[in-house]
Amino acid sequence: MNRSGIFKRPALLHRQEGRRIICLTCERRCRLVEGGTGWCRTRRNDDGVLYTLIYGAVSSVSANPIEKKPLYHFYPGTYALTAGSWGCNFGCPWCQNWETSKKPPPPAGPFTSPAAFVDEVVRVGCRGTSISFNEPTLSLEWSLEVFRLARSRGLYNTLVTNGYMTPDALRLLVEAGLDGMNVDSKGEAEAVRRHCKGIDVERVWNACRLAREAGVHLELTTLVIPGVNDDSSLYEIARRIASELGANVPWHVSAYFPAYRFHAPPTPVAMLERARAIGREAGLRFVYLGNVPGHPSGNTVCPECGALMIERWGLAVTRNRLRNGSCSACGRSIPGVWGPGRPDRARWC
Repeated sequence: MNRSGIFKRPALLHRQEGRRIICLTCERRCRLVEGGTGWCRTRRNDDGVLYTLIYGAVSSVSANPIEKKPLYHFYPGTYALTAGSWGCNFGCPWCQNWETSKKPPPPAGPFTSPAAFVDEVVRVGCRGTSISFNEPTLSLEWSLEVFRLARSRGLYNTLVTNGYMTPDALRLLVEAGLDGMNVDSKGEAEAVRRHCKGIDVERVWNACRLAREAGVHLELTTLVIPGVNDDSSLYEIARRIASELGANVPWHVSAYFPAYRFHAPPTPVAMLERARAIGREAGLRFVYLGNVPGHPSGNTVCPECGALMIERWGLAVTRNRLRNGSCSACGRSIPGVWGPGRPDRARWC
């Protein structure tokens, strides 16, 4: 293979429309002219064939606690080997990973095969995989191979995503072995459309509903940003989680810090506490504060009797009092999952 095209592979999801190709990987559904790239700059139309330009292009890799995703009700205390690539399909000005998400893919560099990545998961003793850092939907073709190989070796598979994937992309990921995902719920419709550059938030909610229907473990995160998320938008997110996804779906309200092109002051802890109260008022049973190490709202508490079940300090689980997936004090099952494989894995709910 020509070294300059080492990351180039035929893309899976697309359709022809005259002389254009419509990419069907994410919900932007870009229409690419000959020689053109999509909004994310990771797909290109070459001679009437759509290619991904980031197959095996790993920009960063790290063994992370599953709590960092954050996934608090999914294999607590385990580690996932996490890989990111390049590019994003959102235009958020506060991006925390802008060094890779705002850059086009490199033409050449070290290539990481799916098999090599899964071998590394096992070598370093991680329990599963995670595709994160930039938007993982864009790494669809590579991720599918990773997930299949990981599933065959008894490992779990997760995504940390903005949720702007087509139903076909989500279906392929589930079929390949997607077990859990954290979706970034950024705000109400107009704020997301304005700040994230034309995004239709309803398509994110649709992906969340489809994931739940497919049996994927789901948690949501909202980066609470002064001047972007007001009480009404936070209440709307909480209400929709409770009514459309379920009151047991965990919601993480996380502190923002200035990054990239957004320079509002960091989120006050009081604002996060207010967001948590809003979530609880909307009926959510598990609302967590993120990026505030040591805050008691980072712990998992039994919604029945109030006993402390999982105690955390930052990303570390310091105590786990669950007994067979249930509260050790009153016996109530605590929603979540544990154990490899689907659909035979044991559930906490």
